[in-house]
Amino acid sequence: MSELNRRRFLERMTSLSATAMVAPAGLAATAPRASARSDAPTIVPRRSASRARGRVGRPLVLPDIERRQVADLTELTLVEAAAALRDREISAVELLEAYLDRIDRWDEAHYRAFNLVASAEAREAARVADAALAARSGAGDPLTGIPLAIKDNYFTAGVRTTANSYLYEDFVPDFDATSWARLRDAGAILLGKTQMGPLATTAASTPDGERTTRNAWAPFSEEVSPGGSSSGSATAVAGRMAASSTGTQTGGSITNPSNAQGLTGIKPTMGRVSLHGILPLTYTRDHPGPLARDAIDAAAMLAVMAGPDPADPRSMGLPPVPDYVAAVRPVDRAGRPALRRPLRVGVLPDFLREPEPPATEPEQDPTPDADRVGSAPPPPDRSESRYRRELTIGAARRAALRTLEELGAEVLELGFPRDWETLTSFHFNNVRLPERSEIFLEHLRDDVRKFGVSLSPWINGLLLPGAEYVRGQRGRLVLLRSILDDVFGRCDVVTQTAPFPFDMVGLPLIGFPIGFETESAGVPRPIGGMFGAEPYAEDRLLELVAAYQRVTEWHRRRPADPDELREASGSSSEPGSGRYDLFDVMERGE
Repeated sequence: MSELNRRRFLERMTSLSATAMVAPAGLAATAPRASARSDAPTIVPRRSASRARGRVGRPLVLPDIERRQVADLTELTLVEAAAALRDREISAVELLEAYLDRIDRWDEAHYRAFNLVASAEAREAARVADAALAARSGAGDPLTGIPLAIKDNYFTAGVRTTANSYLYEDFVPDFDATSWARLRDAGAILLGKTQMGPLATTAASTPDGERTTRNAWAPFSEEVSPGGSSSGSATAVAGRMAASSTGTQTGGSITNPSNAQGLTGIKPTMGRVSLHGILPLTYTRDHPGPLARDAIDAAAMLAVMAGPDPADPRSMGLPPVPDYVAAVRPVDRAGRPALRRPLRVGVLPDFLREPEPPATEPEQDPTPDADRVGSAPPPPDRSESRYRRELTIGAARRAALRTLEELGAEVLELGFPRDWETLTSFHFNNVRLPERSEIFLEHLRDDVRKFGVSLSPWINGLLLPGAEYVRGQRGRLVLLRSILDDVFGRCDVVTQTAPFPFDMVGLPLIGFPIGFETESAGVPRPIGGMFGAEPYAEDRLLELVAAYQRVTEWHRRRPADPDELREASGSSSEPGSGRYDLFDVMERGE
């Protein structure tokens, strides 16, 4: 990366840290409440401005890939389905009905990935798509006829956008979020809105804390998290109920669900994808991005979503958007798959650290009362099953690094950057909370009960002294400079075991599957890897993972249907609900 781009990014993050961002006007507007699973969402006129913010830059041409023969259309990846639609091998109506059939069979009873399915509007859009595809004879918008699941904090014109919150339970926006407008203008179909943590604070639940979405790999186990807060977006794709989906990440909400459910999710650099029309959580850390089945699909989604938007100043004046699709095209050298460019992979010490042995006696919580909220990170899980899982994770990570070396990467061991432990600590991470509170001050004054189970971060944000917030912003810039100098002075991409350090400083991350283990849950459970890169270097992450996925099969595995899992486990019960409480939200939330 050029020194100019590094300096530009540092200046931008400094400016963002020092500027109070104003919440979008009119977010509290309400409209008649739609049914939770509506075949006829309330429709209002769509503003023409959303199309004016459509795709920019080079036309998107999807890569040519080897076409698989599948018995079920939902097995196709997004790019495979787009090619089949373009060549008129399948119709948009057939593809949509295949997804709707899986939703009807499995979602409400087991997965609970959606809080609204726009069946009627999607069917009409599919008919229009088929007419467009027939008229264009293979040319036209690249995503025409592709059904997508959209996280429920993205504005969708005429369709309820609730963020699973009491605050917005009746909110029907009259325009589309820019990133969804670009996907729509590329031909994508809105299949439905996905479950999420209330206001993006936890794994998916109702506003009062009842857990909703299940991990598609273990829908009968409450112990296996779907990942949050983009839980429904991940389960919709993993459960083959959507071709791809959108998410947002403030503290891991794209990469964590992707790792938990065997997907490839990318959180781009701050500003690379517009936040306009997305309900905010933390303005200096919110990142929209895709959750997809593989790196090729993720590249196609990001290529459409990314680019400048005058409605979001954070997206303006950045280096040009790289050619993400070119980054994932296959390369062979000496007849073998290889990386497109020389690549140095930095390995931080915690990536291959040996896990602690299991505790011989149950650990007692030393501070069981209410004042522990936000005072410390959650205690580590030192159970035997967790220990065995961590051993398997370590083996999968070592195997992934060996595979990258075989592809031509240079793997380097790194030390932690300066002050890493302090600047990435639980306490330092929490200095973001006043940003949440400032945006929602009017609602906090009006009725705190409307925040439901997610109230505690907003109250803690109100109570954090201004001096601590300012210190946190300065510390974040120290962390960013340290990462750019101490890490990316030596490597191109770097291993990560937690998303929040790179979330704090706005750098890109990618999560992708690197293996599976069975012991901890009794069913196959994905193991995810995570890598970070320099500012605006999403293409390096995509080319790394695309090359890795050419020589591995982890991304091709799909979870068994719920009935097969129930039969294999001998379980006759339906999934329970479970609940999150205030402690869960503060200690384990976004």
